[in-house]
Amino acid sequence: MERRDFLKGAALGAGLTAVSPAGAAVSDTGLPNTRPQDPADLPLISDPGERRGEMLYRKFGKTDETISAIGMGGFHLGKGAVTDAEATRLVHEGIDRGITFMDNCWDYNEGRSEERMGIALEQNGSRNKVFLMSKMDGRTKEEAIKQIDQSLRRLRTDHIDLVQHHEILRFDDPDRVFAEGGAMEGFMEAKKQGKLRYIGFTGHKDPRIHLQMLTVAQERGFHFDSCQMPLNVMDAHFRSFGHLVLPHLVREGIAPLAMKTFGDGVILKSDAPIKPIEYLHFSLNLPVSVVITGIQNQRDMDQAFEAVKTFQPMDKAKVAELLSRAKPYALEGKYELFKTSATFDGTAKNAAWLGEDVQGVKKLAPVME
Repeated sequence: MERRDFLKGAALGAGLTAVSPAGAAVSDTGLPNTRPQDPADLPLISDPGERRGEMLYRKFGKTDETISAIGMGGFHLGKGAVTDAEATRLVHEGIDRGITFMDNCWDYNEGRSEERMGIALEQNGSRNKVFLMSKMDGRTKEEAIKQIDQSLRRLRTDHIDLVQHHEILRFDDPDRVFAEGGAMEGFMEAKKQGKLRYIGFTGHKDPRIHLQMLTVAQERGFHFDSCQMPLNVMDAHFRSFGHLVLPHLVREGIAPLAMKTFGDGVILKSDAPIKPIEYLHFSLNLPVSVVITGIQNQRDMDQAFEAVKTFQPMDKAKVAELLSRAKPYALEGKYELFKTSATFDGTAKNAAWLGEDVQGVKKLAPVME
């Protein structure tokens, strides 16, 4: 049995298109096989995008939007090591050099990331030059609406181009989002009011949870505009979003947003014989709309633009050679802490961000003693 048949019949259900390259579905032990037989058997990009100035530009899914192939990560802009003035300078320089995709989140650095980005975008007509994204943790309609309104105030704008359900990490998250009174109702109401334009979701824990989110959405007749996930040289070997999720997104016209190219620096600590710019080249070589990367100093900025300048599509043989250098460090997920530890799980440590259970659950739930 091929992997795609196993996933279609046993894991996805609901008619969701099988998403994996061909390969054994079951290991020698009889357990489901989540390791690709051929790590380089990934969807690869043939057209790097439209080059204008220092930047490449790609389509945002099946929409008419075009966005920069490099996105500025909002988390790093809010770090304590970055001053308010430096954050503003970095945003302005990024825009001047061609970055249009701005990443952020309601919970980043207790709101400081959005506040800093909002100050920068309010100046020099910058807001009109970018495609602005933020993420919400709330799982109820009430909490989602509250967080969207807070983000709008912090970002100093009347609308956010893309709002995403953040940290879909648990198998019950999709059910909570799509429940009656759930966060999706809040997102749809905000969209009708013109507060947001497109809807997506993010997560970093396990590709099978992303597949569950896509399955539940399909069952409800909803089509996501985007999906954000880790895509890097380590991922290709271990619980791979690139193998299990990316092919489906490409087929369905859902914009893939790549993140964690360096895993907030943790992947670089592996000392794998791979140059930082090669990590960026690998992610750019996938059919993603944007590679979101943290930029908290001039070095990060220049490195991102150098990666764009020097990027040329790689064929499968070149990808295989690069992945072979990563393999000894990648097989157990040691350096992908977002998959194998709670280090990056903000909502697990701050459950209140998700909001209370919806009324339907409260009415049904037994009293827990």
